[in-house]
Amino acid sequence: MGAVGSEGGDVARAAPAVRPDLVALSGYHSAQVDVSVRLNTNESPLPPPPEWLAELTASVGAVEFHRYPDRQALALRTALGASHGVGPEQIFCANGSNEVLQCLLLAYGGPERQAAIFEPTYTLHAHIARITGTEVAAGSRSSDFALDLEEVARVMGECEPMLTFLCSPNNPTGRADTPEQVAATVALAPGLVVVDEAYGQFAPASALDLRSPDDGRVTDPERIAVVRTFSKTWSMAGARLGYLVADPAVVEACELVALPYHLSAMTQLAGLLALGYVEAMESRMALVTSERDRIAKVLAMLPVTSWPSDANFLLFRPESKDAFTVWSDLVASSVLVRDCSSWPGLTGCLRVTVGLPEENDLFLAALTESLR
Repeated sequence: MGAVGSEGGDVARAAPAVRPDLVALSGYHSAQVDVSVRLNTNESPLPPPPEWLAELTASVGAVEFHRYPDRQALALRTALGASHGVGPEQIFCANGSNEVLQCLLLAYGGPERQAAIFEPTYTLHAHIARITGTEVAAGSRSSDFALDLEEVARVMGECEPMLTFLCSPNNPTGRADTPEQVAATVALAPGLVVVDEAYGQFAPASALDLRSPDDGRVTDPERIAVVRTFSKTWSMAGARLGYLVADPAVVEACELVALPYHLSAMTQLAGLLALGYVEAMESRMALVTSERDRIAKVLAMLPVTSWPSDANFLLFRPESKDAFTVWSDLVASSVLVRDCSSWPGLTGCLRVTVGLPEENDLFLAALTESLR
């Protein structure tokens, strides 16, 4: 029934308009196409160890589903902290690393505040910033997609970002920032430097090392916050579990803006049990790394430009055909990769996730045929 007006009649009312600053935004999504080989979302090609699944299944019966989960996720945070040599007060857990990023921006961003990014990079850094009403100060990476410290200095000279986002290894370009580059960024940035290490286990070094008071490469390691996820190397994208390693004050800030009981008992249990299978995780990483290097060697022999990767994906640009035509040819061969050609700084580029050996064979055959 409509609202009653002053004359007693019904007055039709439309739903309120969304915030004006959101009108131009579109939701983050990846193409969903019915294909045999899905290499577009950087998931692990292998499921978690069957032993983990058996242990999880056996443990579900002990979950008190009629009770709220542990609001502090203390057991999981303690175990994760121990794996990184820190206490639980330096760990914050959430529903995927994207919720961690959202909490950081809710706590430190907002109107009249800025977040700095360096494109091309992970699109959700800017997307979530804008959703939280945070102004985005965008700098550029160099022509080979490396972090350009002169550009970092320029951006920092023009604004005062509360948060500076680095993605290492950088998605979708693949290269990891060196510890020296991260340390230099911390020295230049006035606020918190957030290093998104969603693919960090594949990289040769981690910003976690810079947080050690014994490292000495940064004078204020409390301004480094490292974000990680269980979605990639832990083969648990379906569980939606990410976490933050940061100074206790940063963790407390994230807890301030997180919804009550935001992390389910099942997610906490799945993550806690996964930490007992580090060797299985590392074996999966070794397979993916080997396959990544094999794909890179084949790409080097095809009419494409490709870039080195420290992650579980490779970025490449077809030279003999436009990107969308190649993407369509691959779909016609039942292979799906990510079309990045409309992203800032990535004209003509596609990104392929490393799959199982047989999936990679099908991708390479279909790509070779398309470029023939």
